[in-house]
Amino acid sequence: MKSWRPYALLVVAAIALDQWLKYLIETGLAFQERLDLLPFLALYRTYNTGIAFSLFSSFGDTGLVVVAVLVVAFVLYLAARTPPGHLLARIGFALIVGGALGNLIDRAAYGHVIDYVLFHTPVWSFAVFNLADAFISVGAVLVVFDELIGWRRGTSGD
Repeated sequence: MKSWRPYALLVVAAIALDQWLKYLIETGLAFQERLDLLPFLALYRTYNTGIAFSLFSSFGDTGLVVVAVLVVAFVLYLAARTPPGHLLARIGFALIVGGALGNLIDRAAYGHVIDYVLFHTPVWSFAVFNLADAFISVGAVLVVFDELIGWRRGTSGD
């Protein structure tokens, strides 16, 4: 299991960084106050009671915790079946798990996920998200990219 040690450390680092930033936002920024960092980027503390883009908020806290645990278990299953040579996929799975667990901690502790990153223009804004969401998205892109590389090379995943 030594081959999984760096990925486990990446999961722990992702959770720690996510929770630390959320703590800083919770203690340093008023709820729904916008703090512009760049003309298109702001910190904006808000809460998400659903999953991505507040989807499935009707599931309630317990339902969403169960869904998150099932997703993490499935991703771990996929990661365990990933050959050692697939570095990008393994990093991607670790980021997905770290991000999902970071948001799961929020949901279990507070009943919502703390979001705080806002991309915007004067007439448009993207959904508010957090670092854990970014880890999940980047991780998914890495897994897909790894699959595309394997497909392009005509390998079966060995």
